[in-house]
Amino acid sequence: MTTLFIADLHLSDQRPEITKLFTKFLQNEARQCRALYILGDLFEAWLGDDCILPAYQEIILQIKELTASNIPVYFIHGNRDFLIGSRFAELTGCQLLDETTIINIDEQQYLILHGDTLCTDDVKYQQFRSMVRNPEWQEQLLAKTPAERIALAKQYREISQTETAEKADDIMDVNQQEVESALRNANVNTMIHGHTHRPNIHTFELDGKQAQRIVLGDWYKHGSALKLENGEFELQIIS
Repeated sequence: MTTLFIADLHLSDQRPEITKLFTKFLQNEARQCRALYILGDLFEAWLGDDCILPAYQEIILQIKELTASNIPVYFIHGNRDFLIGSRFAELTGCQLLDETTIINIDEQQYLILHGDTLCTDDVKYQQFRSMVRNPEWQEQLLAKTPAERIALAKQYREISQTETAEKADDIMDVNQQEVESALRNANVNTMIHGHTHRPNIHTFELDGKQAQRIVLGDWYKHGSALKLENGEFELQIIS
Protein backbone atom coordinates (compact mmCIF):
# COMPACT_ATOMS: atom_id res chain seq x y z
CA MET A 1 0.00 0.00 0.00
CA THR A 2 0.90 3.66 -0.39
CA THR A 3 2.40 5.86 2.31
CA LEU A 4 1.93 9.62 1.87
CA PHE A 5 4.04 12.54 3.09
CA ILE A 6 3.04 16.22 3.03
CA ALA A 7 4.32 19.49 4.52
CA ASP A 8 4.06 23.26 4.30
CA LEU A 9 0.33 23.68 3.73
CA HIS A 10 0.27 26.91 5.77
CA LEU A 11 -3.50 26.69 6.15
CA SER A 12 -5.24 29.92 7.10
CA ASP A 13 -8.47 31.84 6.58
CA GLN A 14 -6.61 33.90 3.96
CA ARG A 15 -6.42 30.93 1.57
CA PRO A 16 -9.76 29.08 1.80
CA GLU A 17 -9.21 27.39 -1.56
CA ILE A 18 -6.22 25.50 -0.15
CA THR A 19 -8.20 24.43 2.91
CA LYS A 20 -10.86 23.12 0.53
CA LEU A 21 -8.20 21.30 -1.52
CA PHE A 22 -6.71 19.71 1.60
CA THR A 23 -10.16 18.60 2.75
CA LYS A 24 -10.65 16.92 -0.63
CA PHE A 25 -7.23 15.26 -0.28
CA LEU A 26 -8.16 13.89 3.15
CA GLN A 27 -11.42 12.51 1.80
CA ASN A 28 -9.88 10.92 -1.29
CA GLU A 29 -6.14 10.21 -1.71
CA ALA A 30 -5.51 9.92 2.02
CA ARG A 31 -8.30 7.35 2.40
CA GLN A 32 -6.38 5.01 0.10
CA CYS A 33 -3.07 5.10 1.99
CA ARG A 34 -1.84 3.07 4.90
CA ALA A 35 -0.37 6.09 6.70
CA LEU A 36 -0.10 9.86 6.30
CA TYR A 37 2.89 11.81 7.58
CA ILE A 38 2.57 15.60 8.02
CA LEU A 39 6.07 17.07 8.33
CA GLY A 40 5.26 20.47 9.77
CA ASP A 41 3.71 23.82 8.90
CA LEU A 42 0.24 22.38 8.49
CA PHE A 43 -1.01 25.76 9.70
CA GLU A 44 0.20 29.27 8.99
CA ALA A 45 0.28 29.85 12.74
CA TRP A 46 -0.69 27.78 15.76
CA LEU A 47 -0.94 29.91 18.88
CA GLY A 48 -1.52 27.16 21.42
CA ASP A 49 -3.98 24.31 21.89
CA ASP A 50 -6.16 26.66 23.96
CA CYS A 51 -6.36 29.19 21.10
CA ILE A 52 -7.60 27.25 18.08
CA LEU A 53 -8.65 29.66 15.34
CA PRO A 54 -12.13 29.15 13.80
CA ALA A 55 -10.59 28.56 10.36
CA TYR A 56 -8.89 25.41 11.68
CA GLN A 57 -11.94 23.68 13.14
CA GLU A 58 -13.04 21.96 9.92
CA ILE A 59 -9.51 20.66 9.25
CA ILE A 60 -9.34 19.20 12.74
CA LEU A 61 -12.65 17.40 12.15
CA GLN A 62 -11.52 16.08 8.77
CA ILE A 63 -8.26 14.69 10.18
CA LYS A 64 -10.23 13.07 13.00
CA GLU A 65 -12.49 11.38 10.45
CA LEU A 66 -9.41 10.01 8.70
CA THR A 67 -7.82 8.61 11.86
CA ALA A 68 -11.20 7.24 12.96
CA SER A 69 -11.21 5.20 9.74
CA ASN A 70 -8.08 3.43 11.02
CA ILE A 71 -5.60 5.33 8.86
CA PRO A 72 -2.80 6.57 11.13
CA VAL A 73 -1.68 10.18 10.81
CA TYR A 74 1.71 11.22 12.16
CA PHE A 75 2.76 14.81 12.79
CA ILE A 76 6.14 16.53 13.15
CA HIS A 77 6.22 20.17 14.26
CA GLY A 78 7.21 22.86 11.80
CA ASN A 79 8.46 26.37 12.38
CA ARG A 80 4.89 27.75 12.25
CA ASP A 81 3.05 25.20 14.36
CA PHE A 82 5.62 24.20 16.99
CA LEU A 83 3.09 24.93 19.75
CA ILE A 84 0.82 22.07 18.71
CA GLY A 85 0.39 19.84 21.73
CA SER A 86 -1.49 16.98 23.30
CA ARG A 87 -4.91 18.61 22.95
CA PHE A 88 -4.48 18.81 19.17
CA ALA A 89 -3.41 15.17 19.13
CA GLU A 90 -6.51 14.24 21.13
CA LEU A 91 -8.86 16.20 18.85
CA THR A 92 -7.41 14.81 15.61
CA GLY A 93 -6.18 11.38 16.60
CA CYS A 94 -2.72 12.30 15.26
CA GLN A 95 0.41 10.85 16.77
CA LEU A 96 3.02 13.51 17.53
CA LEU A 97 6.57 12.51 16.62
CA ASP A 98 9.95 13.87 17.69
CA GLU A 99 11.30 16.63 15.44
CA THR A 100 13.79 14.11 14.02
CA THR A 101 12.35 10.62 13.67
CA ILE A 102 13.44 7.39 12.00
CA ILE A 103 10.57 5.37 10.53
CA ASN A 104 10.54 1.82 9.20
CA ILE A 105 8.41 1.01 6.15
CA ASP A 106 8.65 -2.39 4.48
CA GLU A 107 11.95 -3.08 6.24
CA GLN A 108 13.48 0.17 4.97
CA GLN A 109 14.39 3.02 7.29
CA TYR A 110 13.90 6.71 6.52
CA LEU A 111 14.79 9.86 8.42
CA ILE A 112 11.93 12.37 8.51
CA LEU A 113 11.96 15.94 9.82
CA HIS A 114 10.55 19.36 9.02
CA GLY A 115 13.86 20.55 7.61
CA ASP A 116 14.49 23.94 9.19
CA THR A 117 17.27 22.55 11.38
CA LEU A 118 19.22 21.76 8.21
CA CYS A 119 19.32 25.42 7.13
CA THR A 120 22.30 26.28 9.29
CA ASP A 121 23.64 28.94 6.90
CA ASP A 122 20.68 31.11 7.92
CA VAL A 123 22.19 32.12 11.24
CA LYS A 124 19.54 34.72 12.02
CA TYR A 125 16.76 32.20 11.62
CA GLN A 126 18.53 29.62 13.76
CA GLN A 127 18.88 32.20 16.53
CA PHE A 128 15.16 32.96 16.29
CA ARG A 129 14.34 29.25 16.28
CA SER A 130 16.39 28.71 19.41
CA MET A 131 14.46 31.50 21.15
CA VAL A 132 10.95 30.30 20.29
CA ARG A 133 11.73 26.67 21.07
CA ASN A 134 12.87 27.63 24.57
CA PRO A 135 10.31 26.29 27.09
CA GLU A 136 10.47 29.49 29.15
CA TRP A 137 9.72 31.64 26.09
CA GLN A 138 6.80 29.37 25.19
CA GLU A 139 5.44 29.53 28.73
CA GLN A 140 5.50 33.33 28.61
CA LEU A 141 3.75 33.36 25.24
CA LEU A 142 1.02 30.96 26.34
CA ALA A 143 0.38 33.16 29.39
CA LYS A 144 -0.71 35.97 27.06
CA THR A 145 -4.30 36.45 25.91
CA PRO A 146 -5.33 35.08 22.49
CA ALA A 147 -5.50 38.64 21.13
CA GLU A 148 -1.96 39.34 22.33
CA ARG A 149 -0.69 36.12 20.77
CA ILE A 150 -2.34 36.92 17.44
CA ALA A 151 -0.78 40.40 17.41
CA LEU A 152 2.65 38.99 18.26
CA ALA A 153 2.39 36.31 15.56
CA LYS A 154 1.50 39.00 13.02
CA GLN A 155 4.49 41.08 14.12
CA TYR A 156 6.90 38.15 13.80
CA ARG A 157 5.45 37.27 10.39
CA GLU A 158 6.01 40.79 9.06
CA ILE A 159 9.58 40.78 10.32
CA SER A 160 10.16 37.37 8.73
CA GLN A 161 8.80 38.49 5.35
CA THR A 162 11.06 41.55 5.36
CA GLU A 163 14.16 39.58 6.31
CA THR A 164 13.42 36.76 3.86
CA ALA A 165 13.18 39.22 0.97
CA GLU A 166 16.70 40.40 1.78
CA LYS A 167 18.33 36.97 2.04
CA ALA A 168 20.11 35.13 -0.75
CA ASP A 169 18.32 31.96 -1.90
CA ASP A 170 21.22 29.67 -1.05
CA ILE A 171 21.27 30.87 2.57
CA MET A 172 17.67 29.72 3.02
CA ASP A 173 18.35 26.26 1.58
CA VAL A 174 19.79 23.31 3.49
CA ASN A 175 23.46 22.96 4.27
CA GLN A 176 24.77 19.79 2.59
CA GLN A 177 27.21 19.03 5.39
CA GLU A 178 24.33 19.23 7.88
CA VAL A 179 22.32 16.85 5.68
CA GLU A 180 25.16 14.34 5.57
CA SER A 181 25.74 14.61 9.31
CA ALA A 182 22.05 13.97 10.04
CA LEU A 183 22.04 10.88 7.81
CA ARG A 184 25.20 9.53 9.42
CA ASN A 185 23.83 10.09 12.93
CA ALA A 186 20.61 8.30 11.99
CA ASN A 187 22.52 5.55 10.15
CA VAL A 188 20.14 5.73 7.18
CA ASN A 189 20.54 6.68 3.51
CA THR A 190 17.25 8.47 2.82
CA MET A 191 15.91 11.69 4.30
CA ILE A 192 12.47 13.26 3.76
CA HIS A 193 11.78 16.87 4.74
CA GLY A 194 9.88 20.03 3.89
CA HIS A 195 10.40 23.67 4.90
CA THR A 196 12.40 24.92 1.89
CA HIS A 197 9.46 24.72 -0.56
CA ARG A 198 11.80 23.27 -3.20
CA PRO A 199 10.33 19.87 -4.14
CA ASN A 200 12.90 17.53 -5.59
CA ILE A 201 14.58 14.16 -5.17
CA HIS A 202 18.31 14.69 -4.68
CA THR A 203 20.65 11.72 -5.11
CA PHE A 204 24.26 11.86 -3.98
CA GLU A 205 27.05 9.66 -2.67
CA LEU A 206 27.57 9.38 1.07
CA ASP A 207 30.46 7.31 2.43
CA GLY A 208 30.57 5.21 -0.73
CA LYS A 209 26.83 4.54 -0.84
CA GLN A 210 23.94 6.18 -2.67
CA ALA A 211 21.89 8.54 -0.51
CA GLN A 212 18.71 10.50 -1.13
CA ARG A 213 17.26 13.75 0.17
CA ILE A 214 13.63 14.12 -0.79
CA VAL A 215 12.10 17.58 -0.43
CA LEU A 216 8.34 18.00 -0.14
CA GLY A 217 6.50 20.74 -2.00
CA ASP A 218 4.29 23.44 -0.49
CA TRP A 219 0.55 24.01 -0.94
CA TYR A 220 0.45 27.48 -2.48
CA LYS A 221 -0.43 27.24 -6.18
CA HIS A 222 -1.54 23.61 -5.80
CA GLY A 223 -1.17 20.71 -3.42
CA SER A 224 1.90 18.49 -3.20
CA ALA A 225 2.47 15.02 -1.79
CA LEU A 226 5.19 12.40 -1.78
CA LYS A 227 3.99 8.89 -2.54
CA LEU A 228 5.99 5.88 -1.32
CA GLU A 229 4.94 2.54 -2.75
CA ASN A 230 6.97 -0.66 -3.13
CA GLY A 231 10.12 1.22 -2.17
CA GLU A 232 9.69 3.80 -4.94
CA PHE A 233 9.17 7.53 -4.37
CA GLU A 234 7.07 9.86 -6.52
CA LEU A 235 6.36 13.55 -6.00
CA GLN A 236 2.78 14.28 -6.97
CA ILE A 237 0.75 17.42 -7.64
CA ILE A 238 -2.60 17.52 -5.84
CA SER A 239 -5.34 19.45 -7.61
